[in-house]
Amino acid sequence: MARPLRVAALASGRGSNLAALIAARDAGQLPIEFTLVGSDRAQAGALDVATAAGIPTLALNPKDYPSRAAFDAALFDRIAQSGAELLVLAGFMRIVDAAVVSAWEGRAINVHPSLLPKYRGLHTHRRCLEAGDAEHGASVHYVTAELDGGPVVAQARIAVRTGDTEADLAERLLVEEHKLLPAVVGAIAMGRLRWQDGPVFDEAPLTRPLDLGEL
Repeated sequence: MARPLRVAALASGRGSNLAALIAARDAGQLPIEFTLVGSDRAQAGALDVATAAGIPTLALNPKDYPSRAAFDAALFDRIAQSGAELLVLAGFMRIVDAAVVSAWEGRAINVHPSLLPKYRGLHTHRRCLEAGDAEHGASVHYVTAELDGGPVVAQARIAVRTGDTEADLAERLLVEEHKLLPAVVGAIAMGRLRWQDGPVFDEAPLTRPLDLGEL
């Protein structure tokens, strides 16, 4: 049996997507080993989730560094030192320096709560409702220097219902995120999804986002 994929994660919030990855691993559905969970917030719930699962944690304060680039370099250096082969941004709420990101090309993914390329950045649920969209969704993409602009590998969709609020959309979409992210990480861990000058899935260049049923 092949050894588990070594994975590190970065998160700024409560860590529900991290918890979904851990649950999938513990259920025997995800052949991964966590090397580190890092955050820019010492009080992030994700660190508690990681500690409870026996995963090493790291919290660095951006204010302790002279620049954003210096902070990012220090954080990603620690990720590299952990031996991670894949970095998962699971609710990490910072824009990462382009030079730092470039060193992780093809080895870092992010989950974002919109159907990219729609609604990069913040307040995606609000923007979906304001636009009158009939559907909303989540995307997993490879991380590049462009904010939420890397190649999208998979998406999950939900219908927007009459009377939906931002909170309604967020709650329903999170259920789908918790399926989508483990599925993508699993595809990478099993060698079905990889990077070769761009995303390759089942040995063919990926030309459109996959849906959950294809992973």
